Amino acid sequence: MIRYFRAFLILAIAAALAGCGVVAAPVRGTSAVVKVVPVAGDVVAAPLDVTADVID
Repeated sequence: MIRYFRAFLILAIAAALAGCGVVAAPVRGTSAVVKVVPVAGDVVAAPLDVTADVID
């Protein structure tokens, strides 16, 4: 019984860690929208990209 609980716990932890991309999605979306701005888009999007990478 303990063996099954450990396997379930490991799978639950792996599933929780895989969901980090969902948290970073709004930041990545905002970064993509900001990059469309002609002059300052890339400068403003750089911190957003770094933030999304840290979340992942």
